Amino acid sequence: MGKDKVMLLVEDDPDDMEFALLALRENGLDENVVIARDGQEALDYLFSGNASAGFVLLDLKMPRVDGFEVLHQMRSTGATCNLPVVILSSSNEERDLEACYRLGANGYVRKSLDYSEFSDAIGRIGRFWLELNEVPCS
Repeated sequence: MGKDKVMLLVEDDPDDMEFALLALRENGLDENVVIARDGQEALDYLFSGNASAGFVLLDLKMPRVDGFEVLHQMRSTGATCNLPVVILSSSNEERDLEACYRLGANGYVRKSLDYSEFSDAIGRIGRFWLELNEVPCS
């Protein structure tokens, strides 16, 4: 993983968070992970002025501030408007998928109950956004 690229993992479910962290560890992508346990924590981190992130892995259904609102606020602010966001959700609702892309998501991945599939997906997502993808400096 690029030394300056941080992955912000936004996940409120402790089991899903541990699942994701294990998958990241197994794929060698756990070095620079920041965890936000709900949307408000994510926004606080992103707009703190000290945040650095290569991309955001964002759950949708969370307390306080949901993933839709996080995405909306990110896309409405110059400092985060180009920050890549991949939705990682268990939602199978087509309207959720459409809403995420309409709000500016860069990708949408459904959480798999099969750990091997989930780990493979996390590895591919992380390697692409943290190692291959290039973003503008400002």
